[in-house]
Amino acid sequence: MTTPSGAAIHGVSTMRPAALSDLEELLRIEKAAFVSDRISRRSFRRFLESNASAILVADTGAGLSGYVLLLLRRGTALARLYSIAVDPQRQGMGIGKVLIEAAESFAFEADRIVLRLEVRTDNTAARSLYVARGYRDCGHVAGYYEDGCDAIRMQKLLHGAHLGTGRAPYYSQTTEFTCGPACTMMALAHFGSSEPLETLTELTLWREATTIFLASGHGGCGPFGIANALARRGLAVEVRLQPDDLLFLNSVRDPEKRQVLALVQEGYRAEAEKLGVRRSDAPLAAAELAGLLAQGALIIVLISGYRMFGKKEPHWVLVHDADARHLIVHDPWLEHEQDESPADAANLPIPFAEFDLMARWGRTNVRAQIVIRKEPHSNA
Repeated sequence: MTTPSGAAIHGVSTMRPAALSDLEELLRIEKAAFVSDRISRRSFRRFLESNASAILVADTGAGLSGYVLLLLRRGTALARLYSIAVDPQRQGMGIGKVLIEAAESFAFEADRIVLRLEVRTDNTAARSLYVARGYRDCGHVAGYYEDGCDAIRMQKLLHGAHLGTGRAPYYSQTTEFTCGPACTMMALAHFGSSEPLETLTELTLWREATTIFLASGHGGCGPFGIANALARRGLAVEVRLQPDDLLFLNSVRDPEKRQVLALVQEGYRAEAEKLGVRRSDAPLAAAELAGLLAQGALIIVLISGYRMFGKKEPHWVLVHDADARHLIVHDPWLEHEQDESPADAANLPIPFAEFDLMARWGRTNVRAQIVIRKEPHSNA
């Protein structure tokens, strides 16, 4: 990955990656530029040390004149411009524009195709600058800032064809174990369900689809449990599973619990047959999933959480749109400790090759896909 180096800014500053030695200067600029919503010393240090973020600075040789902070979410083609600040004593020199250019260049070199940001609704100067650089509005967040000011969410396509955004609304899971129900809720809403996007619906669906036991804690949701919940609500559903075996048995050591887990899953499979849920032992590659999306389907896919957020655990995501090289995904999990918001987890553009790597789980490389259609099954 390349970083800006030695780029002159009207003879005033040069661009370079920040180092830990810049911490005091970053804090000085932060204090001078903002009266609220300031990044703390601890957070700056965390961002400087993280592989999932990058801070670029404008260096005058006698101090910093500004910085831009990027968040780079694992396994996606999305970057987020989390913060940008210019020393008030050096405003009007074009530093802000060059910081944005550096951020876009860095994101491009990191194989990101979309750069997103939030800007205050009352910051007309900044919004005008972003619009002039090709950013477009993609959302509105009420009360986003500490003083209660709303934010406009904007994004720019850095390269590639037009990026789809789909029509499925985004919903963030409210527990550690309800990624499957959260994806189910988003799919139901896309297809016109009137069930509210709230925690009670999430837990109701979890009770319908849970496999009861995992290695510890709450049970996870298997593909047939989720498929049955969708089929009961009038949707045409197909489960593609390889190997076509019972899931999660190896994670349960207690023989009695393992027997219960197997029995529950066998019951889901029997019910699925009665509900008309189709089955296949041939999961589709990312490019083939894009073809189904073009026909109006949505797909809930089991992935390894490791490639998304660094945890080796099964995790469901909703694939709801595609462009020529990427699947567009809603990930219901938010890393609140990493200051993530729905801007970091909704409409994630994931390259086909990366998606094919992450869409498998465990030692046996389980691949599970739940294809959802509103109309009767096609022959696809």
